[in-house]
Amino acid sequence: MTKPPRKPSKPLLGEADALLRSRPRRRRDPDQPNLALDPMPDRVEPCLALLKARPPKGDDWVYEIKWDGYRLSVHIEPTGIRILTRGGHDWTDRFPAIKQAALWLPVGTAILDGEAVVLDEQGRSDFGLLQRSLGGRGGKKSSSDAIFMAFDLLYFDGHDLRNSELGMRRHVLEDLVPAGEQGDIRLSEEIEADGDQLLASACELDLEGIIAKQRRAPYRSGRGGDWVKVKCVQSDGFIIVGYEKSGSAFGQIGSLLLSARKAGELIYVGSVGTGFNERSASELREAMDKIKVPAPAVKYPGLRKNVVWIKPTLVAEVEYRAWTDDEKLRHASYKGLRDVQDNAVVYMMK
Repeated sequence: MTKPPRKPSKPLLGEADALLRSRPRRRRDPDQPNLALDPMPDRVEPCLALLKARPPKGDDWVYEIKWDGYRLSVHIEPTGIRILTRGGHDWTDRFPAIKQAALWLPVGTAILDGEAVVLDEQGRSDFGLLQRSLGGRGGKKSSSDAIFMAFDLLYFDGHDLRNSELGMRRHVLEDLVPAGEQGDIRLSEEIEADGDQLLASACELDLEGIIAKQRRAPYRSGRGGDWVKVKCVQSDGFIIVGYEKSGSAFGQIGSLLLSARKAGELIYVGSVGTGFNERSASELREAMDKIKVPAPAVKYPGLRKNVVWIKPTLVAEVEYRAWTDDEKLRHASYKGLRDVQDNAVVYMMK
């Protein structure tokens, strides 16, 4: 399914811009004036993908696989490496292999945008495996299994690339992180295909979905529509407000009771009772039992027994197929807990 990235037919840079590429440092001629370089941003708010039901069409769009992990930016700075989460938290020490791989890249300064993932035996990104490698939600472990899938380059050897077209940024990125390399920093390759056919292939392979990006767009922070995500199965964050006890289930969790936001309030959107394993259920039960409360944080229909209510602070990532007419989740499955450091987003009802 995957093809090598396209090779542009003409060089990206003219001779006047040759200093954009990394070269061994030489002593500067004192008679030569200093060249103006762009200041390196301390942090860049990420460009976020807008969720759509179908892939966009047209030659202006290029496609990639959607990775299921933690969004990170890798900063290669004169003083060392910094690895920041989407929310700006410094997780450098939690990804030592990615840090070491960044030190080896042939560049003086750079900011790479991408996703930390752990791959399963079939080469698919698995969010649960990533969380376990980091010690679970709230854990403090370092992951030696996580790799970084780089899909954009925002800064390169003194040049801010955010106002450049995606095609130009990708061209420099592909020189820095060549396609097909299997290190701890890898290229998230562009795939030349029809969007609908690529989505169908991704879903057949049990991948999360695809990302479409406008080829000529600059890098704009926020969810502006230059990037679009299309999922095989819907997956969103929901606040856990309680759980139903069951003596026969993992962690004695029969189901989690979930809520979403609507007009500034929490509303009950149903429950999820599948997707747990012994370890995840045990960790989840331990976290919930620390925040028990006597009354629910939402209006609850009262149809379940043996319910334990908790403070609405934990965000569960849940896969689901659809919504019922009365705004309840259908065919829901638990994927894991989202971390505050990952800017856990709660589903907003319209």
